[in-house]
Amino acid sequence: MFSFLKKKLGFGSSEPAPPPAPETAPAVEPVQAPAPAAPAPQIPIPATVAAPAPVYVPAPTPAPAPVVAPAPAPVAPPAPIPVAAPEPEPAPRKSWMDKLRQGLRKTGSSISQVFTGTQIDDALYEELEAALLMADAGVKATEFLLEDLKRRVKDAKVTDPRAVRQLLVDALAELLQPLQRQLVIGEQSPMVMMVVGVNGAGKTTSIGKLTRHLADAEANVLLAAADTFRAAAREQLAVWADRNRVQIVSQEGGDPSAVTFDAVVAGKARGCDVVIADTAGRLPTQLHLMEELKKIKRVIGKAQETAPHEVLLVVDGNTGQNALMQVKSFDDALGLTGLIVTKLDGTAKGGVLAAIARERPIPVYFIGVGEKLEDLQTFDAREFAQALLE
Repeated sequence: MFSFLKKKLGFGSSEPAPPPAPETAPAVEPVQAPAPAAPAPQIPIPATVAAPAPVYVPAPTPAPAPVVAPAPAPVAPPAPIPVAAPEPEPAPRKSWMDKLRQGLRKTGSSISQVFTGTQIDDALYEELEAALLMADAGVKATEFLLEDLKRRVKDAKVTDPRAVRQLLVDALAELLQPLQRQLVIGEQSPMVMMVVGVNGAGKTTSIGKLTRHLADAEANVLLAAADTFRAAAREQLAVWADRNRVQIVSQEGGDPSAVTFDAVVAGKARGCDVVIADTAGRLPTQLHLMEELKKIKRVIGKAQETAPHEVLLVVDGNTGQNALMQVKSFDDALGLTGLIVTKLDGTAKGGVLAAIARERPIPVYFIGVGEKLEDLQTFDAREFAQALLE
């Protein structure tokens, strides 16, 4: 990403030439000095001796050639620098993978124990079915994975149960692949995100982490504190705005729809890249409160045509099948465009992503395995499958 310009200092071979000129001048004087002391016939003899002297003087002039020797010395040290620079970049992702494996260990250990047997038989598949159901993979996803796995085992002619686990990784990664998609910004100005979810799912915290990632990418972000019902929700979002040095629009006790409308209008006027609206937590069963979310979405559309461009649901990975029910309910009411799955660290229900992929394949933009900023990362299907089953 960075380019380094190096200036090479050139040393010309023409500069050392002047020194020989003064040497030739004194060479003539010593010839005239002996002239008065010696007879006239001896004058031509030193003249012939002095003649080779100027011929011999240019011979040392190649001595400046050693200047070439220092030239290769500075070239060698810079060579390893650009090679070593890119190496530290994968470190954060490796650290993230370690945390993901640790977080999903409770889920994966019960599944991995199935492959400790000595043969591949019906008992193995029955144990695997029970382990997947306990991991909240759901009935539909479990049946699909078992059928796919049996086909892969037959095609590969596998006889070692330990090799079956790798085939299951492949099957799970393929099932989760539709969930893997990148969040794209910059196609709209501003791009408006509406973030929803139930209380306690980590919605506001996820918004703060996402804002930080966007700010680090030099995106101009504006937050809308539309959660006017929960105590201290506005203050919590204001803290994140201050940490990330981004703008915020809030009204104490104001109407959520009015706050989002003002935020979108302000985002357009200020030339913001992204406007993120934090909404109050809603249970899918609270129909009158779900109607409030529909109203917020309609008002955002009045402030900017085609907005909101992203409707993100934050779900707690610990809730298992309940998370799937939330996805279905919020999707039916609002038309979800993406998910943020939080609190996957230490859960035994990480298989819920397989259930979501099979029954309601909405893209999972981010997953979280901790409270730190770097613990919210983009979702990768194969990484998740490997971390779950290794």
